[in-house]
Amino acid sequence: MTDAVELGLDPDAIATKSIQDAIRAEKTRRWKEENRAAMDAWNEWTERNGLPLAKYRMF
Repeated sequence: MTDAVELGLDPDAIATKSIQDAIRAEKTRRWKEENRAAMDAWNEWTERNGLPLAKYRMF
């Protein structure tokens, strides 16, 4: 830890940021897992029916 401080780094800030990033990544992973069925159903519907309001798209 002294090396980090000598290099002008803040170990506490780095640790806090790393923990926040890990929490965010895990929440995202769990949300995707919990909502997989709904996303799959929507993707299947879109493949069969096309995008809603597609005729109004400018691109």
